[in-house]
Amino acid sequence: MIKGKRILIFGAAGSIGSELTRQLYKNNKVYCVDFNEVALLELMNELDIKGRVGDIRNENTVKDIYSDIKPQVVFNAAAYKCVNMMEYVPLEAIQTNILGTYYLIEKAKKWECVEKFVFISTDKAVNSTSIMGASKRFGEIMVKNAGFISVRFANVLGSRGSLIPIWQEQIDKQKPITITDERMERYMMTIEEAVDLVIKAAEVGKGGEIFVLDMGKSVNILDFAKKILKEARLDNPIEHIGIRDGEVLSESLMTVEEEKRAIKNGKFFIIK
Repeated sequence: MIKGKRILIFGAAGSIGSELTRQLYKNNKVYCVDFNEVALLELMNELDIKGRVGDIRNENTVKDIYSDIKPQVVFNAAAYKCVNMMEYVPLEAIQTNILGTYYLIEKAKKWECVEKFVFISTDKAVNSTSIMGASKRFGEIMVKNAGFISVRFANVLGSRGSLIPIWQEQIDKQKPITITDERMERYMMTIEEAVDLVIKAAEVGKGGEIFVLDMGKSVNILDFAKKILKEARLDNPIEHIGIRDGEVLSESLMTVEEEKRAIKNGKFFIIK
């Protein structure tokens, strides 16, 4: 367990950031930062914790936050994550996922009190063909070179903008469930699994590693949709809408080269 630490969480109001906050705030002094002021205020009121509105793309903001909090553990869950949206505006992905991450890393290196820095990445950074994936891979490289820790996520079930909430809204409106392509396959993990992996990485990571959860085989999205409809005893039709910009049919958790040097540790792999 991480206990008695001053913890700084960027992107604290998001799906991962908020769950991470809920799991850590009781035993630590947690400070939250997000540019979504409404969601952040709700989280602060819910848990009775401190935080502030801020954008990691603003270097002065990042500098002030580090100076005020003097964190021992930093989590960067702030990012643009939607693949097709970033294809339309690459500059936004670059400014947030790369430049914003750079500011967090550089300021963390200047404070000796920072013991651990954990960057939330994605399996879309592996052999990336999208702007979003490439920007997160860039982030991974910066984090590794700084001697910090990265955690690679697959698709997180129930997170904002993910399949389940989208399908639930379509079901509620009695509309067809949409999938991009019947050949599409993805690795899936729950929010709880994702946050457990982040905390474990912060606990045991020494620096320069990438942590990846062992998720077995990837899931066919069409089969997944059929299973959900069957278990819910629903007869909504399934509509194919075609692959969107930047998307690929299948994804990998590691490159071939990474698989050769990955070390298995319980439920996850560590790539050094």
